[in-house]
Amino acid sequence: MADPVTFAPDKGAYIRTNTWLAAGAMAVAMMVLWLIGNPYPWTGAPAGLAAIGIRAWYLASEEMTASWQMTDTTLTGPGPRNVALNQIEAVKIMGSFVQIVTKGGDKHLIKYQADPAATKAAIERAMA
Repeated sequence: MADPVTFAPDKGAYIRTNTWLAAGAMAVAMMVLWLIGNPYPWTGAPAGLAAIGIRAWYLASEEMTASWQMTDTTLTGPGPRNVALNQIEAVKIMGSFVQIVTKGGDKHLIKYQADPAATKAAIERAMA
């Protein structure tokens, strides 16, 4: 039996993901204010930035400790979540996340990966 492989969250990926999320929130907030006729739609930008910034700060301590371990037969994550490798139907990349879809339809996210393609490839190699 090989040593377990750990998929730990990456701080850089966390910051990049939340930066993109903040940019989207800023744009949506400005658009909503413009659509409802607010004379100051620019105020949506700092509101969106503050909302995502506070959320990112608040969740960082939890998200940065959510690691997954993979053995020869099982993928184990926080919660604890246990997925037998032979029950995985699909492995997908979604930004800095890797989504695991089981044959039973359950979905799990391995979040904030520095190299999601490498994480996906490692899981697929272990499944083979």
